[in-house]
Amino acid sequence: MSTLGQRRKHILDHIIKEGFVKVSELAKELNVTQTTIRKDLNFLEAQGVLQRAHGSAIPAAPQIMDMTLGAKKLINFEAKQRIAEKAASLIQADDSILIASGSTIALFAEAIKPKGRLNVVSVSVNISAQLGDIPGVTVMQVGGILFGNTLSVLGAEASNTIENLFCSKVFFGVDGIDLDYGLTCGTGEEASITKKMMTSSQTSIVLSDSSKIGQRGFARICEVGDIDILITDSGISDEIRQRIEQLGVKLIIV
Repeated sequence: MSTLGQRRKHILDHIIKEGFVKVSELAKELNVTQTTIRKDLNFLEAQGVLQRAHGSAIPAAPQIMDMTLGAKKLINFEAKQRIAEKAASLIQADDSILIASGSTIALFAEAIKPKGRLNVVSVSVNISAQLGDIPGVTVMQVGGILFGNTLSVLGAEASNTIENLFCSKVFFGVDGIDLDYGLTCGTGEEASITKKMMTSSQTSIVLSDSSKIGQRGFARICEVGDIDILITDSGISDEIRQRIEQLGVKLIIV
């Protein structure tokens, strides 16, 4: 692995796929010392994505927990990037869109190439700052209470602002997609603001890599059938694909 980020991403991908990692095997596979791997595991444990054990590590919990944006961005990076680029291609000329927060949404913002004028309403401070320098993009940063993990603005003030707006599309990510329980995220505040954004948009578009399917986060946003489009990767099974499409959701696989 050539960079620190790539190495830690490899560790996260491995622990998600296998359910555990061994220090000795990772050191050999990545051609680094066991001390280096232990430092990586200590860092990832501090981010809340795994638990250390003697000579190994396991996922933090079977239920998805809230974690920092930087840690989430490392997980399934290539799939998230493809999903983000496809989502950006759905933006039309002179469009007005709502953008939530999250790791895949941050990559989506990086992929945006406006056609004509683009109006963006954002609850994410870092995304607003990023898009604010792009010619042709007008950003409205929603005010409210700033949550450090996601760098997003939530709360009653943010909800009141969004209630008085209407956009063609809302783009948001999730922490889990359970076909029976619905779409979920890490906090109740995030779920509340996402519901408001869906109400204030014509089309609800979810960006989610396939590892989120079958998972549940802490707070429920809505039923799967309440969204219009789901963009995911080819890791989705045929059975799940058919069930999602039967719910009336347009499925885009990248």
